[in-house]
Amino acid sequence: MDEAAFRSDAHRGTTWGPRGQTPVIKDSGGRFGFKLISAVSARGDLHFDVIEGSMDAEKFIDFLRKLRQDAGCPIFVIADNARYHHSKKVQAFLETQVGQIMMAFLPAYSPELNPDEQVWNHAKAEVGKHPIKSKLEMESLILSVMRSIQQKVELVKSFFKLPGTLYAEMGA
Repeated sequence: MDEAAFRSDAHRGTTWGPRGQTPVIKDSGGRFGFKLISAVSARGDLHFDVIEGSMDAEKFIDFLRKLRQDAGCPIFVIADNARYHHSKKVQAFLETQVGQIMMAFLPAYSPELNPDEQVWNHAKAEVGKHPIKSKLEMESLILSVMRSIQQKVELVKSFFKLPGTLYAEMGA
């Protein structure tokens, strides 16, 4: 699982212009963004949620609850080392979930080991192809792109076939 932010002022992608003239891209002038959290499985499942405000232990616990409920069976979550993943609140919650939600952590500074990073690579590349004029338009586009990835089971499975993520394919 992983979290990411989408911002209206992010510069992704390329454009073209006449040789020797730097292209100027017009934008809405507004700055806004969305935070998302997602989890993928080697079976090709993708679960995600939009986070209001800053991510914290309470919101992370809420996502874990939803993820466990959606899975319908015990889950094993592999997460990065965000501070709130290790918080006392999260640890206390996990102690109440023995056998239902288990958690392990990736080594620090190792996004290449997280298959969920590919969700953000695909989503941000797709979102970056579209002009965004408003926060509502951005939200609609992000949700559409995430649902599209969610429906591409083979794409999600492929995130577990990269050299750094093969370890996670074992439980598929």
